[in-house]
Amino acid sequence: MSFTKVQVVLLVAVLVLGLSIAGWWAGVGRLAVSGDAGQAMPVIAAEPAAQLTTQQDPASTGAGTGPAGQAGQADAAGGASGQATASASGRPALMPAGLVSASWVAQETVATGIPARALQAYAGAAIVTARQHPGCHLGWNTLAGIGMEESAHGTTGGAYIQADGQVHGVILGPVLDGGSYGKVPDTDHGALDGNTRWDRAVGPMQILPATWARYGVDANGDGKADPNQIDDAALTAADYLCTAGGDLGTAAGWVKAIHAYNPNDAYIAAVRDYANRYAQEAG
Repeated sequence: MSFTKVQVVLLVAVLVLGLSIAGWWAGVGRLAVSGDAGQAMPVIAAEPAAQLTTQQDPASTGAGTGPAGQAGQADAAGGASGQATASASGRPALMPAGLVSASWVAQETVATGIPARALQAYAGAAIVTARQHPGCHLGWNTLAGIGMEESAHGTTGGAYIQADGQVHGVILGPVLDGGSYGKVPDTDHGALDGNTRWDRAVGPMQILPATWARYGVDANGDGKADPNQIDDAALTAADYLCTAGGDLGTAAGWVKAIHAYNPNDAYIAAVRDYANRYAQEAG
């Protein structure tokens, strides 16, 4: 069977177009299937004797893996044993100040643009979650993706996160009165959101009062679970995501978890894109 010159050119063009589409689709597939965008691994702060075993590349595990393996090596690290340690107030702290490597935070803040105190909380929550929910495989970059989409890492409306993790300023979501958003009648008598008729999401991770009442945790050991304290908010969000999604190392689990956080396709895509970006920049 012979082909004319025109037919040959057309055939080559079709083949090139087909390969291009296949390559593009494969790239999209990797983003979707990876779920948690490579599950970037935080580095746990360690005593000098343990530096070689715990100071690893936070993205070294690759797609679909979480920080559980790294956390398992950190029993000799200060404050990283998975048990609550005493805070400055004498109360148990699930996420003590020295949990995450300060040098890693400094390095990745430059690489990703995430404020250092927020990044410390995301990484610390991922470390603690790896101990408490070893099958969850939650990456710090997923928490960072949510934090960016919800409040630009606690900077919405001129707010910012202080060195102690407390939000300076006010971060409240829209009034959920059924207008532009859903209708959620008041559940906390305005204690968290200041509204006694309708609920509003609160803090840098934008958690609803009813969700906070069920999942809220005191991560920094100050005796109070506070949605406006980034450690508390990040670990609470982590617990919620693991409960909702199961294994976030799978595409299905990851999407299920983020959908539970906010059942909006555009939101899920935005969190995925941020999480992927942070993993790539950190890697």
